[in-house]
Amino acid sequence: MRVTFFSARPYDRAAFQAANAQVGHDLVFLEPHLNVQTARLAAGSAAVCAFVNDTIDAPVLEALASLGVRLIALRSSGFNNVDLARANDLGIVVARVPAYSPHAVAEHAVTLILSLNRKLPRAVARVRDGNFALEGLVGFDLHGRTIGIIGTGKIGSVFARIMNGFGCRLLAIDPAPNDECRALGVEYVDRDELFAGADIISLHCPLTPQTRHIIDVSAVEKMRPGVMIINTGRGALVDTRALIGGLKSGKIGYLGLDVYEEEEALFFEDRSGQVIQDDVFMRLLSFPNVIVTAHQAFLTEDALRNIAGTTLANLTAFETGHGVLHRVS
Repeated sequence: MRVTFFSARPYDRAAFQAANAQVGHDLVFLEPHLNVQTARLAAGSAAVCAFVNDTIDAPVLEALASLGVRLIALRSSGFNNVDLARANDLGIVVARVPAYSPHAVAEHAVTLILSLNRKLPRAVARVRDGNFALEGLVGFDLHGRTIGIIGTGKIGSVFARIMNGFGCRLLAIDPAPNDECRALGVEYVDRDELFAGADIISLHCPLTPQTRHIIDVSAVEKMRPGVMIINTGRGALVDTRALIGGLKSGKIGYLGLDVYEEEEALFFEDRSGQVIQDDVFMRLLSFPNVIVTAHQAFLTEDALRNIAGTTLANLTAFETGHGVLHRVS
């Protein structure tokens, strides 16, 4: 099967070519994002492989259908960027990678917590400049702190296990409580109790109409002074302007983001020679107690290998009718 990859980076190429050696699909790798202007580049392919910041709305789906594309193979678990209803109307199947490495994302969330707490970016920069003073680098023990986990699926449950190992008290909200988390001692509470009781809040839920801006001005007002917020899920889970307000007031003491609500205009590209036009994003970067990474939580060798393997298996299952197809619509 011929497959056109959009938003393909060198690490995608390497992982998929290695996995495809035993499968034999015809893979075409393109750097541009998928949108209504670039959809025509999929001509001659029965499937396209897309990533989180590709646009897969009704006009794009209609353009792809006119080219004979029958499958959208997402190399991600989330599918909030896809108009599933229109895909179904057009007879286009959408498949995804339901779990590639929950450890990769959970471990990155913990990395952000430790880096913010112990002020590692500032500490490393000081030592490189020959400044060995410790003033301004005071952190806190994670042991005994209360962690609020929003979403206890595969990633959230791994995160819970890690934080349990630090000796933290664990609170969580999830419409479907996880028995594995309960066995760890996770207490399922309502939103207000989690916001009021947590020293650190980490988001691990999917982006849905119900979770969009789950952290907003009202939520921030209910939180403990100096709270740490970590988001490795989807950018729109938080209202960025509400976070900026909380940082300015001091209510939010630390902020770690691997995702951003308007990231599609920024992330996955080298923009070091440009003037960034997003004033909200640049305001975020002006705070010394904020760390932003560019949607790299998934980026481990293990995750890339699993993403490639599952995506190619989806392609094969669609083409042959045999095997597991992780179908969304």
